[in-house]
Amino acid sequence: MIRGGHIDLSVLGAMEVDEEGNLANWMIPGKMVKGMGGAMDLVASARHVVIAMEHTNRDGQPKILKKCTLPITGLKVVDVIVTEMAYMTVDPDKGIVLEEIAPGLTPEDVQKATEAKLIVSPSLKTMEC
Repeated sequence: MIRGGHIDLSVLGAMEVDEEGNLANWMIPGKMVKGMGGAMDLVASARHVVIAMEHTNRDGQPKILKKCTLPITGLKVVDVIVTEMAYMTVDPDKGIVLEEIAPGLTPEDVQKATEAKLIVSPSLKTMEC
């Protein structure tokens, strides 16, 4: 199913995503890893890739970066990023577009938690919870 290109949508987590839509989600150097699993197949074969993740790591550092620092799972595969702070789309030519923000946040709050430069959509909305 997966390798045959029959998957329209893949939703998975990430350790890092960058402004070109590159994804790193399978290992952290120096940590024990059982293997990369099927993530590379999922992102290489799906027509659309949605990343659902926390906006920052345990230390409060951004996980949405200018350039991924961890080993890459897929190049230019991410279409959408959803975090507790925002809903963003990825345009590989332009960058990350901030489409919706969580209630109580401003675009500036989201940018402070993001290393990559965000493009604020002209039709920016606040998420309904």
